[in-house]
Amino acid sequence: MGKDTGFLELKREQPQRRDPKERVKDYFEIYEPFPEDKQQEQGARCMDCGVPFCHTGCPVNNLIPDWNDLVYHGRWERAIRRLHATNNFPEFTGRICPAPCEAACVLGINQPPVSIKLIERSIVDRAWDEGWIRPEPPEQATGKRVAVIGSGPSGLAAAQQLRRAGHSVTVFEKNDRIGGLLRYGIPNFKLEKWVVDRRLQQMKAEGITFITNAHVGVNVSVESLEEQYDAILLCGGAEQPRDLKVPGRELKGIHFAMEFLPQQNRRNEGDSEETLLKNMHADGSILATGKNVVIIGGGDTGADCLGTSHRHGAKSIHQFEIMPQPPGERSPLTPWPLWPLQLRTESSHEEGGKRDWSINTVKFTGDENGNVKQMHCVRVGPPPKFEAIAGSEFTLDVDLVLLAMGFLGPVRNGMIEQLGLELDQRGNVKTDNFMTSKEGVFAAGDMRRGQSLVVWAISEGRKAAAAVDEWLAKQQPSARSGHAHAGAAR
Repeated sequence: MGKDTGFLELKREQPQRRDPKERVKDYFEIYEPFPEDKQQEQGARCMDCGVPFCHTGCPVNNLIPDWNDLVYHGRWERAIRRLHATNNFPEFTGRICPAPCEAACVLGINQPPVSIKLIERSIVDRAWDEGWIRPEPPEQATGKRVAVIGSGPSGLAAAQQLRRAGHSVTVFEKNDRIGGLLRYGIPNFKLEKWVVDRRLQQMKAEGITFITNAHVGVNVSVESLEEQYDAILLCGGAEQPRDLKVPGRELKGIHFAMEFLPQQNRRNEGDSEETLLKNMHADGSILATGKNVVIIGGGDTGADCLGTSHRHGAKSIHQFEIMPQPPGERSPLTPWPLWPLQLRTESSHEEGGKRDWSINTVKFTGDENGNVKQMHCVRVGPPPKFEAIAGSEFTLDVDLVLLAMGFLGPVRNGMIEQLGLELDQRGNVKTDNFMTSKEGVFAAGDMRRGQSLVVWAISEGRKAAAAVDEWLAKQQPSARSGHAHAGAAR
């Protein structure tokens, strides 16, 4: 694949990031353009490795060597067809995926891996520019109606697959705009929202119906959906945040990351403070401007809070993680082709702030008005005990604390309780081939497997759509359907 000797002759290259001093003044994506000839050179580095482990490193099993070779030879239109064969939204994954495919690249055993993520984005952006991506409505209808609950990456992927199989698909979204996590969880400097809107226009043209401000289990009853639809697919995500239960948690100025990040995304959409607070049912604006900020949690969500706080103009920012600092190179505990345990520096870390590890929060203290003012911490030993190290206690002045410690699964009250669904040992919706404990009700994405990557959500949505389609094909025509299944394509 690619050029036979490309991996010997060519070095890995990536687009340059914009100057951190300049990019913190805006919310635009951070990468500079990358020339086409350089893109083709990166495709040429893909080696004829015999067994392409990148396939299995990728949750959607992208046909990576195929489209690397096509890019190297300048056959861009064929490349997008191969890319779309496994991934509905490569413009999303090409921007925000951490690229487990690159961690599994055979070349990466002893050299920098192929720039797979860059090539993926290059293909899909070129395809949009050239007009090669067009609506693909089904050739015939099945007469079956499917309700997809949630418009994040799993819900959107499932909706598009189900519609192309000939089903009538309606997507219900509790927020005022479509996109779920893509819209309100991921900052614009990582994913500008016109990228999402562009794909939504294609999906609408394919015949998918989107209904916003439709919170199933709150202002839309589950009973009405069961009456109107032949199948229901739950793609509501894992929105139950992990809390920090320490003294002082109730003080003002301590917020979950997903209270903080969506507010800024709404501002970027043009919402006024009054409108965004109303839509989020929030008591007040959460801004880092001029404040001493502490972010608790060292993952991607914490980095998103960091980059957003920089753009607000925070006075100081600390990001704390209870786990030990990862090694600078791949840990021997995670050998190739596993996803490596190693220190990662995100774009937000380049922009400033201080990271620290093995830090446990003991308590918060505040002023007479109930505002958080100090954070009391201690350094700890390794997991699983995280024993406090004597004499390592310290106190930090703080005005804003952002909790980015992950999620504990889907919100149970409301839709899940009303449907009476069984949960697994981790508190996620229990399924068998994506079918929940209730006949005709399916689940996919983070709601089913727990907090994970966007690329995993897309994979889940595609597989769940196939399971729903297969189940519908076996069902007798119902009064709602009007006529029989017409042989939807897989």
